[in-house]
Amino acid sequence: MVALMVAASAKPMPPPYRSHNVLPRVLAFYHHWKKIYAASQSLGGLFAIDLTLGLSTLSTGSTFLLWFGPTPRLAVADPEFIREVLLARADRFDRYESHPMVRQLEGEGLVSLRGDKWAHHRRVLTPAFHMDNLRLLLPFVGRTVVDMADKWRSMADASDGEVEIDVSDWFQVVTEDAITRTAFGRSYEDGKVVFKLQAQLMAFASEAFRKVFIPGYRFLPTKKNTSSWKLDKEIRKNLVTLIGRRQEAGDDEKLEGCAKDLLGLMINAASSNSGRRAQPVGPITVNDIVEECKTFFFAGKQTTSNLLTWVIVLLAMHPEWQERARQEVLDGCGAGGVPSREQLAKLKTVSHLIDRITLTLTSNSILRVRRADIQHALQLGMILNETLRLYPPAVATVRRAKADVELGGYLKIPRDTELLIPIMAVHHDARLWGPDAARFNPARFAGGVAGAARHPAAFIPFGLGARMCIGQNLAILEAKLTVAVILQRFDFRLSPSYVHAPTVLMLLHPQYGAPIVFRPLSSQPSDQPVKR
Repeated sequence: MVALMVAASAKPMPPPYRSHNVLPRVLAFYHHWKKIYAASQSLGGLFAIDLTLGLSTLSTGSTFLLWFGPTPRLAVADPEFIREVLLARADRFDRYESHPMVRQLEGEGLVSLRGDKWAHHRRVLTPAFHMDNLRLLLPFVGRTVVDMADKWRSMADASDGEVEIDVSDWFQVVTEDAITRTAFGRSYEDGKVVFKLQAQLMAFASEAFRKVFIPGYRFLPTKKNTSSWKLDKEIRKNLVTLIGRRQEAGDDEKLEGCAKDLLGLMINAASSNSGRRAQPVGPITVNDIVEECKTFFFAGKQTTSNLLTWVIVLLAMHPEWQERARQEVLDGCGAGGVPSREQLAKLKTVSHLIDRITLTLTSNSILRVRRADIQHALQLGMILNETLRLYPPAVATVRRAKADVELGGYLKIPRDTELLIPIMAVHHDARLWGPDAARFNPARFAGGVAGAARHPAAFIPFGLGARMCIGQNLAILEAKLTVAVILQRFDFRLSPSYVHAPTVLMLLHPQYGAPIVFRPLSSQPSDQPVKR
């Protein structure tokens, strides 16, 4: 499997980048085994799934057996089976335990937890991601995006009117700001210190993940392991101190107009459980809070920054769609300032996945946010969805059967069987999406997600069911706001140095970065008040 992945990653996609048939490169092992089973069928027979595993079915093209070293996994790409595994019969399946290096990064939070403890944490944290709560964070996130655009404009002005920028690096700043405010709220400055340390720890772990995994090596007192241990200890120390200060300061919910943050919600839950009788999972502890902060930083930062990167790359590859989306922004909002309430009410380029939000830039450059009516999107919403279809953050997910279970009335899955759900393969399946499945065509989402494919479970960029990504509203909100501001202010194209090479390092990202050439559309300062 490793050899297949290494060989695939050595060959970038050939230009011009009109086809996005990246599956053989990104999921090389899956593509390899699928071809083997397809060849067996063309010879007039079916490869029976190994009956020694107790799997009483045959390969059908979407469901077949493959091997991860000595471990067999059943690949399940049939959307009806996926719906059963992730939704209808989700109680029969557990999330697969991650690679040790991944667990070091993601922490023992929501992503890793199971059973009653997972359900308890999910209930506690969910209010932080309600749209009414997230809109309170938008002024601060908007300011970060505008500041980024101002810097790009200054860089372009200093270099003959345009500038080459690796957006994969810059978008880290935007996403870090959003997740820090969501996690720490009024403790934002202290949170920045903690997440800066977490970013350093992530760099160490990411480097280790690229190397051949040797069991037990991470416990040896090497220089890098020692540095990682020190960072982790310092992160925990800072978080424990911060938690203590917040506990002394009191309940965030008593502060009018203050957004609920993850830290406050968990501290409140821990306090409300103290003194009560023992519950099935026990109270939330300081260690639980530390692990959830680690999880949110890892999942939130990488997922959203990668989404933003792929959106801008795709719009640079497909200027006709870039212009269509920009025209709606410019027609509705003008070339300067941040979209006002009235302008956004007329604008159709707002994601249909979330509530419509409005932004007004006042004379002192403070962003105010209000909620407007829910409406469906056209251009930008379609573009975001098509990006998530072609380049989903997680290209696959794994589930383990907790008990014997039967899918579809005939596929018998023995207990402890691992099921691989190849998300990217489902998203690229021509049988579900039509003959242009490998093409960038946002118009397929013109009627919304439900009618875009031939099965509602064919589009699962954030998962499905109870374990669907808790932060998807935040990710889409950030992406919508950031892309709209960029479209309003810049025309952009791929740099000649860009190499299209999607690859997986835990999540899908551009192997050689994403250099994009930006040219400002006008010389109007981005913080100039909107003219009415």
